[in-house]
Amino acid sequence: MKIKPHLKLFTGAAAFVLLLAGCRDEEPEVQPDIRLFDTALGKVLADKDGMTLYFFARDVSGDSKCTGGCLNNWPVFLKKGTLLPGDGLDASDFTTITRDDGTKQTTYKGWPLYYFNNDEAPGEVKGENVNNIWFVAKPGYTLMVAAGQLVGNDGKSYKSDYTEGTGETQYFVDGEGRTLYTFQNDRKEKNNFTREDFSNDGTWPIYTVEADEIPSSLDKNLFKIIDVYSRKQLTYKGWPLYYFGADGETRGSTKGVSVPVAGRWPVAQKEMQEAPM
Repeated sequence: MKIKPHLKLFTGAAAFVLLLAGCRDEEPEVQPDIRLFDTALGKVLADKDGMTLYFFARDVSGDSKCTGGCLNNWPVFLKKGTLLPGDGLDASDFTTITRDDGTKQTTYKGWPLYYFNNDEAPGEVKGENVNNIWFVAKPGYTLMVAAGQLVGNDGKSYKSDYTEGTGETQYFVDGEGRTLYTFQNDRKEKNNFTREDFSNDGTWPIYTVEADEIPSSLDKNLFKIIDVYSRKQLTYKGWPLYYFGADGETRGSTKGVSVPVAGRWPVAQKEMQEAPM
């Protein structure tokens, strides 16, 4: 039986469409520039090849403090152009900064991103807690470690013992770099500052987030949640944790250390003594 000419044209067109569809199916899947990768420390940010990315505690202000020889061990991560995030990551959390040397670097939630030179394979996390200031980059830190100079609301520089002077202090911040404080007049698991009507909460807002995701150098058992007039507040070693209202949204701001006098509201630190009963 002969096939009519118009049926031949239809059959040929259909075959061409199927061929094109097959070609589209064979196109390689676009890989994200940054994705979540399973490691011994849980899901961490990694590049498209699965190499772990890190945060540096000294970068709490959002500017990179890793310069010179530091970069030999901790190369910067940079995605030129539009960054494509993987599942579970939001493109709006990534930005690009210009470093002091004029080069660019990608940041996540304000934290500049780095590789660790000793990581040799996807998923390795050898850089975790190096010198107590390097930590794997994770999307959900509720508490982080920062390191830098304390500067009070009075504009003066303070050392870790709250005497005037310069020197690096390690302290706790939330996942976006906002400083966390304790109050000298509080007692173990007892907030002695906040009024029942929360009329003074704007000055020293209580920190209400649980310590779900913290650096591996910190002991989760030392964090607890207490009830403050039906609201929740996170404590560390029994000390209730607060923000300082005047710090605003400024990353790494430590104005509260001098209010009303130096040391009345210390920054929260890993090695601080347990709160008294």
